[in-house]
Amino acid sequence: MKQILVAIDFSKNSIQALEYAISIANTVKAHIMMVWVDKPDTEDSIYKNTDNEHRHEAKLRFEELITKYSKSLKKGTLSYKLRKGKVYKEIANQAKYNDAYLIVTGSHGVSGFESFMIGSNASKIVTYSPCPVVTLRESYSSKKIIKKIVIPVDNSSSTRQKVPFAMELAQYFGSEIHVLEVQSSTLKSIRAMVSSYTAQVAKFLTDNKVPHVVKSVDAANITSATIKYAEEEKADLIIIMTEQEEETANIWLGPYAMQMVNNSPIPVLSIHPKEIESLAR
Repeated sequence: MKQILVAIDFSKNSIQALEYAISIANTVKAHIMMVWVDKPDTEDSIYKNTDNEHRHEAKLRFEELITKYSKSLKKGTLSYKLRKGKVYKEIANQAKYNDAYLIVTGSHGVSGFESFMIGSNASKIVTYSPCPVVTLRESYSSKKIIKKIVIPVDNSSSTRQKVPFAMELAQYFGSEIHVLEVQSSTLKSIRAMVSSYTAQVAKFLTDNKVPHVVKSVDAANITSATIKYAEEEKADLIIIMTEQEEETANIWLGPYAMQMVNNSPIPVLSIHPKEIESLAR
């Protein structure tokens, strides 16, 4: 069975992420592993020399979550893992170890118990993850069914790579895919390219008998246009490519992906372009 990882810091947002993950797991038939990462000791850590007590409390809270949510997970098992180190790296490492299908994390989690915030690491989790990542905000009202999926199409060479995963989810949930052609340039050659990519995506969905609609918008900011359209259509999920940028031996999310992860009120599923997947690992 598939494996879904959920980043947990016991904040309200991370529990929402767990509930969201359960709804996906029940549909795609997956196990869920909750992952909590302990902060390494530093001189100014308020938890210095209290590792055992801190980890013991985390275990107790996980046992409470398992008791509460195990029955909600219909087709798989609910487990947890405690790791130590940097949040984003340890969650990515666990995802690699489990060959995870998906990671689900809150994008703005805050917890009095945790010594750091999962939310503050959300973009880094997306950056370093070896698999797709869903990020969702605390303000999101969780739904059990994904009825509408929005996939923006732009002029990047990787923009079409998200379509197979989007189609797979749509087939699992019986969703309608909204293909949003985002024209952000005035150059005819680039506009023609985006239109060509959009037509290819639409044909792929048609050939695979996936319900879909195609819309086109002109916008300077791809993220703002996508979020606006998704809100107007009451979409349940936005799927994007991470459009990461490599700088000075580090991998960073590109500006539009970063804006989407940080600002979208609708859950965002981020996928790495295949050509830079190895760099992100």
